[in-house]
Amino acid sequence: MNRRIFARVLALHLGVVALLLVAQFFLSPYHHTNLARIMIFATFASGYNILLGYTGLLSLGHAMFFAAGVYGAGLPVFYLGFGAPEAFATGVASSFALAIVFGLIVIRTGGVSFLIVTLMFAQAAFLATLYFNEITLGDQGIVISQTLPPLEVGGAVLEFSDPDVKYNAALLLFAVAFLVCMAIVYSPIGRVFVAIRENEARTRMLGYNTYKYKLASLTISATISGASGAMYALLFSYIGSTFASIEYSIFPLLWTLVGGMGTLLGPLLGTGLMFYLVDIASGLTESHLIVVGIALVALVLYFPKGLMGTIREKWLPWLP
Repeated sequence: MNRRIFARVLALHLGVVALLLVAQFFLSPYHHTNLARIMIFATFASGYNILLGYTGLLSLGHAMFFAAGVYGAGLPVFYLGFGAPEAFATGVASSFALAIVFGLIVIRTGGVSFLIVTLMFAQAAFLATLYFNEITLGDQGIVISQTLPPLEVGGAVLEFSDPDVKYNAALLLFAVAFLVCMAIVYSPIGRVFVAIRENEARTRMLGYNTYKYKLASLTISATISGASGAMYALLFSYIGSTFASIEYSIFPLLWTLVGGMGTLLGPLLGTGLMFYLVDIASGLTESHLIVVGIALVALVLYFPKGLMGTIREKWLPWLP
């Protein structure tokens, strides 16, 4: 890639992170908390985008990995008294291990078969959270705010109930995931992911083991998604079966499509837009899903490749 273009891309994406850092000093408390949630969910969508946007594998099972992060971090805090660093590491490790086991089973499928199998496994995981109700408390969930100890950094005590701690922890996670995704996209493995998306048979003919690359894509995607789930559990102190439901498999798909799949900024833009669209519409009418549906139809008509995808196609072809 041309160094000048790469420098422009890097400056743009670092500028987005810097803008998010500065924004916290000007936001009202309401939007301050909302943006923290958006950054965590945008991390979730960024992980999903690696699998769908860059590798071309449509999954309806990513709630399973998000929930693995949520439960992997939250249950050790509640039952074993883990601190935040250990709990976060456990949540990420849980989603990573689940992705390896799950990937070895399903990655040989593709297309509609892959979608159906991921949905089946995700539903099985959701039912498992309900079946083991004595541990997970099912839909009732568990609040971990009373058992989660504050984080001590250099003598400073950071309470997770502090809005500034929530915001900056969410920003740190998003920034790391964002830059990791950028590094992957521009790396040789990222180029192979795109080749698989465009023509898997030809990629295989060129000598690449597409099975291993698809497994790698799924593992990376699931681990990033699990990290967002672990962070959500720690910052908002709640774990429950809702996070394993089909709804949380549809969300990242919707956020990615609206923002523009196969673009780095798309997941953030799509997540923020959908979050506030639902928030504003629900304040106007009880039938807010109708308003959301109309808005989505308009987006599909005028931005068929998502917001960033259409912008890249028409005006900024150098965007990754």
